[in-house]
Amino acid sequence: MTDVATRASALLKEHRESIDRLDAILVYTLAERFKHTQAVGRLKAEHDLPPSDPARESRQIERLEWLSKEADLDPEFARKFLTFIISEVIRHHENLQK
Repeated sequence: MTDVATRASALLKEHRESIDRLDAILVYTLAERFKHTQAVGRLKAEHDLPPSDPARESRQIERLEWLSKEADLDPEFARKFLTFIISEVIRHHENLQK
């Protein structure tokens, strides 16, 4: 293997290790987020509140789009990502109200 190929292989390994660490952070962060949304869902169920809050959801999407622009992340991707998470949270909240 040439020096250039060896260096490229080492850089690739470093990037992949960083990606693996970040994936772990994402999973644990999502798990923590869902612990809190489950607590919110239980409160809503106990107090007969609706499982979704469209005004808050809209504010959160706007906030995430702004944050994504600040972070140089595609805002459309961020919106789709948060929309998916919100739909899962609402599904969990609906299940708690059954």
